[in-house]
Amino acid sequence: MGDYSKALEFYEKALKIYEKALPPNHPHLATSYGSIGQVYKNMGNYSKALEFYEKALKILEKALPSNHPDLATSYGSIGGVYSNMGDYSKALEFYEKALKIYEKALPPNHPHLATSYGSIGGVYSNMGDYSKALEFYEESHQIYEKALPPNHPSLATSYNNIGGVYSNMGDYSKALEFYEESLKIDEKALPSNHPDLATSYGSIGQVYKNMGNYLKALEFYEKALKI
Repeated sequence: MGDYSKALEFYEKALKIYEKALPPNHPHLATSYGSIGQVYKNMGNYSKALEFYEKALKILEKALPSNHPDLATSYGSIGGVYSNMGDYSKALEFYEKALKIYEKALPPNHPHLATSYGSIGGVYSNMGDYSKALEFYEESHQIYEKALPPNHPSLATSYNNIGGVYSNMGDYSKALEFYEESLKIDEKALPSNHPDLATSYGSIGQVYKNMGNYLKALEFYEKALKI
């Protein structure tokens, strides 16, 4: 918490200088508002985060062409706050605005596009619309497979997301397949006591439990507990 208050103090000092020195629609002001919004988001203060992200967006909408990637980033940030607040229809609205820009402005295998598809997939997953979640997670995954090295953590996250959807759908063999791919990357890329590994072992344990294979479930739960 101390780090966040220090960051806020620093960003607010910078903002005061910008507000005196720059015209009210200058992009540097938008960056400053966005940085403060990000700190509030990290602190879990979503109403303050929205307030500053929206100030940033107002400036960017005036200062930039309507298909500029920075606008997409701004829409995505606001979508992320709404998603964290559980307001999934608003989250989708902003994530879809971001995606439209990225689809026009970026090459088809750009990682920002993968992130955008993944964010929308996450919202559909939280809404319980698993077929839509899979559709977007798979779009995201296809880009990551082309754009990233095979042991990249974002690929592990992507496998894990798809595994989670299959698990929620009750397709446990598919869930295991994707969770195990995620685990393979994590075991190579992360130190043996990393919390993400514990999460991975726990997810696999849960699937085995749901399948009625309690011995295998125990084996993975114990691996998770050792971390």
